[in-house]
Amino acid sequence: MGDIVTLEEAQTLRETLRRDGRTLVFTNGHFDLLHAGHLDYLEKARGLGDTLFVAVNGDASTRRLKGEGRPLAPEGQRARLLAALEPVSAVIVFEADTADELLMALKPEIYVKGGDYADKPLPERATVEEYGGRVELIDFLAGYSTTQLINRIRDLP
Repeated sequence: MGDIVTLEEAQTLRETLRRDGRTLVFTNGHFDLLHAGHLDYLEKARGLGDTLFVAVNGDASTRRLKGEGRPLAPEGQRARLLAALEPVSAVIVFEADTADELLMALKPEIYVKGGDYADKPLPERATVEEYGGRVELIDFLAGYSTTQLINRIRDLP
């Protein structure tokens, strides 16, 4: 289980990891309506290194990127749920549309995103490559997505 931290607190934790020779894995996303697919993804991400930091898009960022009506759960709740998961070491809420600033500040060895980015541009790829990090794409657990879950709820009688 992790903590919800500021960027400054994350940087302090990062320095400790670096001193101890531990590998930092980093991912980011909206994590709206947390489901088993998210857990599977985070477990696989954590398996790539010693520590997993998760950056969660804040409410304004999620609205800009996902549209009106999103997020369904406010940023504080999403961050708290993520921090309670065993694979997660720390959660950072951020308001930018990309995680570039966080990546440059923390320089994780491994940046993880979902396998859906195999067929589309990954905005943060150039940033990760610039500081010498590695991008890993993890396949999603089939049949799980927030959009599918929202649609199933909408279809209920």
